[in-house]
Amino acid sequence: MPEGAADPAATPPHTARLVNLPNALTVLRLAVVPPFAMLLFSDGGMDVGQRIWATVFFTLAIITDRYDGMIARRRNQVTEFGKLADPIADKALTGTALVGLSALGLLPWWVTLLILVREVGVTLLRFWVIRHGVIAASRGGKAKTVLQALAIGLYILPLGGLLGTIRWWVMAAAVVLTVVTGLDYVVRAISLRRTSARAMRAAAARRAGEVGHGDVRRDTAA
Repeated sequence: MPEGAADPAATPPHTARLVNLPNALTVLRLAVVPPFAMLLFSDGGMDVGQRIWATVFFTLAIITDRYDGMIARRRNQVTEFGKLADPIADKALTGTALVGLSALGLLPWWVTLLILVREVGVTLLRFWVIRHGVIAASRGGKAKTVLQALAIGLYILPLGGLLGTIRWWVMAAAVVLTVVTGLDYVVRAISLRRTSARAMRAAAARRAGEVGHGDVRRDTAA
């Protein structure tokens, strides 16, 4: 799920039918993952034609990722299935691409691990704060999503020379934004947990309980 979109886990499900266009796009994105991996690994990653087709599959899947959530919200077609399947499809696609590129020796493993740890960590943070509210997407988060997709797509393509250098810089920028926005998300998640209306009510209840216990102790002492 792009960080520029609303958090689907925080969107109340409607009485929409399970079979709808947004869910179909999500399922399509999941279905694309196996053939994408086969194309990427064809002939040990050395088949130029298959690498180009792998890029096409990846690009189409990224496009569905951009529009399925938007369509679901606009048409009131948010479902429990979509809320669960959408992030799974996202992680399956990007995870397969990153792990595949590293396994082929095209991308350092530390880059893949850093991005995956960040993405899984942010997903866990989203569910950690879901009862307190939704953290609004930042411009950095939106830029990170675009740069990650662009960088991965460029690495899937069999590029060399100047274009190979350019994709390295694009990935470097994506990694920097991945770390910075990840840290920002942690800070904002902690702040939301402390300052949300739910947290304020819980704090007020604790203070009321402490006051009540204090009154009981004073009455007993008297």
